[in-house]
Amino acid sequence: MANEIERKFLVKGDFKSESTKAIRIVQGYLSSVPERTVRVRIKGDKGFITIKGIGSASGATRYEWEKEVPVDEINELLKICEPGVIDKTRFLVKSGNHLFEVDEFYGDNEGLVVAEVELSAEDEHFTKPSWLGEEVTGDVKYYNSMLMKQPFKTW
Repeated sequence: MANEIERKFLVKGDFKSESTKAIRIVQGYLSSVPERTVRVRIKGDKGFITIKGIGSASGATRYEWEKEVPVDEINELLKICEPGVIDKTRFLVKSGNHLFEVDEFYGDNEGLVVAEVELSAEDEHFTKPSWLGEEVTGDVKYYNSMLMKQPFKTW
């Protein structure tokens, strides 16, 4: 059990040529209240259940707990999730000493591309790649749990 520190950005250019891996992700939410989100996810050929707590004032730090669960069990849990599914491909892109996770969304969130970088401290320095756009850390409309309720196509 630990806190996760990450910053989130919009993507404004070509990142795929720098990507080292692409993983398809489908996820739903058993609970999407801000105080505690409970997410189930199929990431490639693995299943996960994740609980996240409310974020810090900046939105960069949140409690996170995650466990691997068999995919067949995740498929069963997806059937009882709140309405709306997040479908995306996650691209892994190294920049300096950090790994960016760049999510390209599909379905009702088609056209949205965001990048996240995990840090050891909120003020940790990192190299910003040229394709990194506006910072949206802490903007709840970019949380996956909100994109499920208010998809990008409705903005």
